[in-house]
Amino acid sequence: MVAMNAPKAVDPSVKYKRIILKLSGEVLRGKSTDPIDSVVLDRICTQIKEIHNLGVEICVVIGGGNIFRGLTGEKRGVDRTTGDYMGMLATVINGLAIMDCLERMGVTTRVQSAIPMNQIAEPFILRRAVRHLEKGRVVIFVAGTGNPYFSTDTTAALRATEMHADIIAKATKVDGIYDKDPKKFPDAVKYEEITFLDALKQRLNVMDSTAFSLCLDNNVPIVVFDLDGEHAIRRAVQGKKVGTLVRN
Repeated sequence: MVAMNAPKAVDPSVKYKRIILKLSGEVLRGKSTDPIDSVVLDRICTQIKEIHNLGVEICVVIGGGNIFRGLTGEKRGVDRTTGDYMGMLATVINGLAIMDCLERMGVTTRVQSAIPMNQIAEPFILRRAVRHLEKGRVVIFVAGTGNPYFSTDTTAALRATEMHADIIAKATKVDGIYDKDPKKFPDAVKYEEITFLDALKQRLNVMDSTAFSLCLDNNVPIVVFDLDGEHAIRRAVQGKKVGTLVRN
């Protein structure tokens, strides 16, 4: 049965009404040897449903690194352009998995692809994507920007700008941004909040340079947080202290 949703009134606790939720493909793997761990997938979709029930308009941008990454393929002798297209197809697999899980939970979802594949996904059309959000649907953007040499971080920044999102919620495996790698340096200091310019000066690894420049130029804030935290996505959209906020 296809899930049906109507737009919900936005809960007063919500600070960011329209978000881009950026997920790396690796988060779907969890600790499993399988590319997509069903337990992890269910946990992520439960969090998405939770904020959907608060009336948040959600766009998901998903990576494909759990299946194939263009840069990794290049090290194995795969042509970079070919490898990037392979990675884009991996994001489609992940997007369909999230769609299936969400719809089993009763959340109406649409997948839009930057590469035409009409039998399994809609083409990316800006006004159609906005209309889906207005009707209370979750929209999943797959296949990156449709171009090689651009990461899914750049896709998130581009779609956030096009969709006039209030924020990019970048869910990762770390609890924020540090002045140096916390896994290597026990004295690493975590930032609660930092400006784009300070992050650039310190060369902090927030997003790749293209994505970061798009966010800086178009004033799209980013919150980087640990997806495994309890109600992590909900706390992020409510503007609570979670992870690190990057802003102008």
